[in-house]
Amino acid sequence: MPEPHGRRVLLGVTGGIAAYKSALLARLLSEAGMEVTAVLTDSATRFVGPESFSALTGHPAYVSLWDRPGEILHVRLAHETDVAVVAPCTANTIAKLAQGLADDLLASTLLEYDGPLVLAPAMHSGMWGADATQTNVATLSSRGVRFVGPVDGPLAHGDTGPGRMSEPAEIAEAVFAAVRPRDLDGARVLVTAGPTHEPIDPVRYIGNRSSGKMGVAIAREARARGAEVTLVLGPSTIAPPPAVEVIGVETAEEMRSAVIDRFTAADAVVMAAAVADFRPKAPNDRKMKKDTGVPDLMLEPTPDILAELGERRRSGQFLVGFAAETDDVEEAGRAKLRSKHLDALVANTVGREGTGFGSETNDATILVAEGPDVPMRPWSKAELAAVVCDLIARSRRPR
Repeated sequence: MPEPHGRRVLLGVTGGIAAYKSALLARLLSEAGMEVTAVLTDSATRFVGPESFSALTGHPAYVSLWDRPGEILHVRLAHETDVAVVAPCTANTIAKLAQGLADDLLASTLLEYDGPLVLAPAMHSGMWGADATQTNVATLSSRGVRFVGPVDGPLAHGDTGPGRMSEPAEIAEAVFAAVRPRDLDGARVLVTAGPTHEPIDPVRYIGNRSSGKMGVAIAREARARGAEVTLVLGPSTIAPPPAVEVIGVETAEEMRSAVIDRFTAADAVVMAAAVADFRPKAPNDRKMKKDTGVPDLMLEPTPDILAELGERRRSGQFLVGFAAETDDVEEAGRAKLRSKHLDALVANTVGREGTGFGSETNDATILVAEGPDVPMRPWSKAELAAVVCDLIARSRRPR
């Protein structure tokens, strides 16, 4: 079954003012580990240039059938594509695709292409609501084409209404879903992400460097594979994926309460959050002043949420933990796997550049209670999220 990371994406960009957002879409797809090749219509180049997409994706961007003399470019591109997306997709392009026209590189490539296709329409309200457009949309939908949007919002010429292109993050989710297996359909997955902040006073706190990227990547992957996902998210600037229930928390105690309330109903729980191990025993309710001297800060342990879940788990629940370590990563991870009664544990290397908190990659090993371990190696967070979800999916299969 295909997975998002490593998949080859054809990004079609057509002539609409929303074309500038396609650059962000290209970046989101690339950050997820996908190989993106952009094909622009001639009209699209009035708004954005192919050089922008080449720089963002690391692959050549094309405009014309004649960009590569000596080869049949549209055939090669079609055969080297796992999933195609057109964003923005104008009324003209929708009509071309419905009627099978092939008068430019993008239309020719998509006529030759036989695979999942996602369209993100963008046009004025009258054009979107026109009988001809709706007939073409119905025709394409009957062929299995997926539409994302359009949505209500500000349009060109100062108008407001249906026809605005969906946001790049939502379009990216549709692309991910188009190539992911639906092997988590019906599963209820609970994910924690981000740090916790334990207050010292109303201004200061004890925390850690976790960004929340890893847990959010897992929530995104699980949702795209069909799961009903609840994300318990500590303080973070990372935007959660759409169509996921998000519970915002700040402290370890708040995270514990949110998780315990939802634990029994979950089929799988992934504790990717970096929960603070200690908190001030008696936080001040007023800001401590510098001129009063260095305070004596008495600490106490925070609740060990993962250990509690390991003790409370019911038969059939799949429990995944994370361990962030600077030394003896695998040894420490194995000890935690056993002591917390986990099904799997991701042991990360932290404390150096390019891995762990805040980075786009992790040096990690995946330790599995019943089954082969995955050796230590560098991963993108999207790749790591996919393997964690693979384990959850495998746990649901009859034995």
